[in-house]
Amino acid sequence: MRKLENSELNRKSIKDFKQSDKTPIIIVLDDIRSLNNIGSVFRTADAFLVEKIVLCGITATPPNKEIHKTALGATETVVWEHNENVLEVITNLKKEGVKVLAVEQVERAVFLQDFKIEKKQKYALVLGNEVYGVSQEAVAICDGCIEIPQLGTKHSLNISVSAGIVVWDLFKQFIK
Repeated sequence: MRKLENSELNRKSIKDFKQSDKTPIIIVLDDIRSLNNIGSVFRTADAFLVEKIVLCGITATPPNKEIHKTALGATETVVWEHNENVLEVITNLKKEGVKVLAVEQVERAVFLQDFKIEKKQKYALVLGNEVYGVSQEAVAICDGCIEIPQLGTKHSLNISVSAGIVVWDLFKQFIK
């Protein structure tokens, strides 16, 4: 085995990225404090051709030096927008026919390994504050919740890790 050189990775140009068909996933980040988490989610969104990121509440927006450190240019490729009110975002997405799912530990959540996408459906994934998670108000108006099973003692993952896990799982289902 030989490690690939950067020139062998078939990276898309920004123009090619923007013209590519996108995975029908929208990531909604609500009240995310960590600029590193925000940048990491941008990189995940770039890696899996996510349609868009919606930044809500106190979540910082590009351009930002600290976001750029972990996004490594993904803020230039991934479409994003800011809306102060996550409840308004969820309501509008649902009106557009998007199935909105909180990534959270709640009663009757569907474990990620049991969640099956509908191929023609667009999904929005709501991820919340690092300490408080997705607000109860947001959870209450979502179409459902996905929970990442955790078997250790912490039962808490970093939001950028959670975003990566869930986006990868849905992406795999879309490309089958």
